[in-house]
Amino acid sequence: MGYKIAVLGATGNVGREMLNILAEREFPADEVVALASRRSQGTEVSFGERDLKVRALDTYDFTGTDICLMATSGTMSGEWAPKIAAKGCVVIDNSSRWRMDPDVPLIVPEVNASAIAGYAKKNIIANPNCSTAQMVVALKPLHDAAGIRRVVVSTYQSVSGAGKEAMDELFSQTRAIFVNDDIGEGKFTKQIAFNVIPHIDDFMEDGQTKEEWKMMAETKKILDPKIRVTATCVRVPVFVGHSESINIEFERPISDDEARDILREAPGCLVVDKREDGGYVTPIECVGDYATYISRIRVDPTIENGLNIWVVSDNLRKGAALNAVQIAEILGARHLKKAA
Repeated sequence: MGYKIAVLGATGNVGREMLNILAEREFPADEVVALASRRSQGTEVSFGERDLKVRALDTYDFTGTDICLMATSGTMSGEWAPKIAAKGCVVIDNSSRWRMDPDVPLIVPEVNASAIAGYAKKNIIANPNCSTAQMVVALKPLHDAAGIRRVVVSTYQSVSGAGKEAMDELFSQTRAIFVNDDIGEGKFTKQIAFNVIPHIDDFMEDGQTKEEWKMMAETKKILDPKIRVTATCVRVPVFVGHSESINIEFERPISDDEARDILREAPGCLVVDKREDGGYVTPIECVGDYATYISRIRVDPTIENGLNIWVVSDNLRKGAALNAVQIAEILGARHLKKAA
């Protein structure tokens, strides 16, 4: 007997990707329900070779639904996740609303799968920020080997991380520039086409943005509270795929060759690191893939026990949708018991 799964936010980029991955990985579901707000009711979304008609969230009864994958705003999650959880349905939430709640586990399956058991406190599991997810997948095996003391990361984040409107804005601005039209005003604070914007999410009093704070706080919760993290998060004119330049300071010596060997064997990691033209991975090459790609592994000679790495991943897949589905797979296999 399979599970009954709901995908809330099924018409958005991440929700659609969740449905794709559930179908691709043949998740053991007897029924998959696509949910969204009332204005999207009746819209059709793809699930494998089938189309699902979207149902309205506010009229759906979650009784008997085992898992709800949520791809909504933090505000909506704050309102609906406790209501859904109270019906006995485990919520796997992709927003930032529950990530730092001490009673909600924050999970990246390759890093801290054992922490999933903590879901029982609130019936909610949090998915991390997409930039954090790919970073900790690369950091975890290196931390186990040599102990990470400090991380300095600069991100190059695609517009898909800001939603469909942001993707449409990049497309329309690029076209407008080519035909000499007015680009107009949009979602971003500055022109995104042919530009980079060092500003993701709101500014905080100390000068960092919430996106930068999330990378620090979430890495500590997922990986190790003793690790010091500082981030600069930048939006770039790429449709899909986040990239990160990561400088790591270790407690113990580790060479680039050792790091390369460790990462080649690590779950979720794929090393492409040839010291030649094109011997590295760029965002366009990771689209549609599950892996976290790692390139440009090299010693940083300016600090003791330092390495630099380049990390690229499909933010809609691994950074959001796949991570949530992997959590659901582990939850089903280890914790939720279904009668045969």
